[in-house]
Amino acid sequence: MHPKTGESSVSPGTFLRPLMLLVICMACSKITRESKYRQQLSHPAAVAITEVKSPPPKKKKKKIFLTFDDGPNRGTPTVLRIVQQEQVPVTFFIVGEHVFASTTQRATWDSLRQDSMIELCNHSLTHAHNRYDKFYSNADSVVNDFEQCRDTLGLTNNIARTPGRNIWRIDTVSYTDLKKSAAAADSLQQAGFTIIGWDLEWHYDHKTFTLKNNSDELLQQIDSVFAYNKTRSPENLVLLAHDQVYKRADDSAELHRLIKMLKQREEYELMVASNYPGVGSGSKGNSQVTQVSQKGQ
Repeated sequence: MHPKTGESSVSPGTFLRPLMLLVICMACSKITRESKYRQQLSHPAAVAITEVKSPPPKKKKKKIFLTFDDGPNRGTPTVLRIVQQEQVPVTFFIVGEHVFASTTQRATWDSLRQDSMIELCNHSLTHAHNRYDKFYSNADSVVNDFEQCRDTLGLTNNIARTPGRNIWRIDTVSYTDLKKSAAAADSLQQAGFTIIGWDLEWHYDHKTFTLKNNSDELLQQIDSVFAYNKTRSPENLVLLAHDQVYKRADDSAELHRLIKMLKQREEYELMVASNYPGVGSGSKGNSQVTQVSQKGQ
């Protein structure tokens, strides 16, 4: 209080100054927030944005069709055991007369039929009795031979491989290694058979029935055939092997090693013959899927 007037000695400015300071602080704070926001807008990298990336497309695998000829014979049970252990789809081209040559071969045939991952196809009834020139000189006889094999064995598809000849008669490929066999091949196709040959053979000594190259060398050949596009159909390779070669422990070990290596290769996929481009609907029954030599017998 003023000593003379009795009025308060506190001036109005005493209350206004703190209020003004408060207003100024609030204004500065707002300006700071707006400044930071404008900086974020002018620098998008400063704003945390989660970018959703789509997964990379899966690379298309190359298909390998592992096929075995001339069974059932003494090497077939070994091949069957290996493919069952590794659970891979393979195709056996069966010789009709071999099924009934012994009780062991008949039992092997029964075992083959029970495995749904194995595809069973026609390799003729007689295998031309290994007299190929005479066999292919009579087209009607050739057709009859394949029809007897199909009907006797109860094969549920018309996929065939000609004995001793690398011949193709499918929707996408028509090829004959020895032209004298062309008429017989055409007759087989007209009779409803789809003929599939091979791109690469695992060669063996025909006297000793032993492999001429090991699994590492063969895998290098497979890589090379794909790299230089030497297959009948791009990205699809048919490999020909022969059952009887793998009755020996050393050679069967090479087969087992090859299959293991193929399974480990991300770019390859094993399949059965009915999945080859141009073959398609020609197979039923034992044809479920779970991936160049000019002469062969």
